[in-house]
Amino acid sequence: MTGRAIALVAAAGVAALALAGCGASNAAVSAGSPSAGATGGAKVPLVVYSAQGYDSDVTKAFSAATGIPVKLVDDSTGPLLTKVQAEKNNPQWGLLWVDGDTAFAALDQQGMLAPYTPSAALTAAGQKLVPSDHSYVPVSTTVMAAVIYNAAKTSTVPASYDDLATAPYRGKVGMNDPSQSGPTFPFVAGMMNQLGGQSNGMAAGEAYFSKLKSNGLHVYPTNGDTLHALETGQIDYGIIQSSAAAGEVLKAKKSATFDPKVAYLPKATLLPGVIGIDKKAPAEVQAEAKQFVDYVLSPAGQKVMQTADPQGDSLYWPIVPGVQAPAALPAMPDFQRIDPAFWGPLEGQINTWFDSAIK
Repeated sequence: MTGRAIALVAAAGVAALALAGCGASNAAVSAGSPSAGATGGAKVPLVVYSAQGYDSDVTKAFSAATGIPVKLVDDSTGPLLTKVQAEKNNPQWGLLWVDGDTAFAALDQQGMLAPYTPSAALTAAGQKLVPSDHSYVPVSTTVMAAVIYNAAKTSTVPASYDDLATAPYRGKVGMNDPSQSGPTFPFVAGMMNQLGGQSNGMAAGEAYFSKLKSNGLHVYPTNGDTLHALETGQIDYGIIQSSAAAGEVLKAKKSATFDPKVAYLPKATLLPGVIGIDKKAPAEVQAEAKQFVDYVLSPAGQKVMQTADPQGDSLYWPIVPGVQAPAALPAMPDFQRIDPAFWGPLEGQINTWFDSAIK
């Protein structure tokens, strides 16, 4: 999710997780000193913070293609964003790659991102996701949320989000924690946007999630935890990211007691996969990061993205011309796009409320 009260989120932020010992692009070469590459030595490592299931394969392929060494710091989106905020005055990353443009809009408003316009073309849908100042680059899309349900236990399928707060679903619905699961904040913000818009969205959204809680909502850390609860019968319905839902349908061992199916309710919130470049990184690191963005959007990079995690994050809808969505995906469901510049800076405030009132 992203934030709401810009002043509040800037002041509050998110409690820093002590993920120590991560090597840094900035630490390896200070902004005021000549880089190793400039003096004829080895290239400066590009430190990539990423929450993508295919990131290890992509970074290795990028290094093989360019000779640029990469240090990958892989974690869930929530902890990575916390880490980025904790390092605001001394960034240890060169490139950030997670799902959700709301987080990047908030980082942009804090002056933390270096603008870049990639060489690759994007589809018409992809171009609509590019911010006016080019402060970050969309590279893929999923939606949040898909409702995955166990058809072996229930034949009741929701037709709207309101249905999930009614008696047939009491105690049977689970979702991710927006403080841990980065894709979940855009879902919460999306519900607020859909129910009350920018003028009354927070109040309307709080009322909705309070109804879900009163109806026995379960909250788990991330997609994997919510899916585990579905698999083990703790819940019958899970509100998760579309790629995770599609992957579960592909890999689950179907039985008389477990048969996962997916429903998309009106309207899902579009969730771009996004890359941002650290504005404080040395010029050489920024140049490497720009090469990384171009590689990701190239045919070679897209091929790695679509094959490296075939039952997970590879299940995205592409925004690069000529790249087709995986056969396991349905057509893009009806979706809304929320304004990341409005909702992003409110993430801290919304997540704090969710933590205290819903979890």
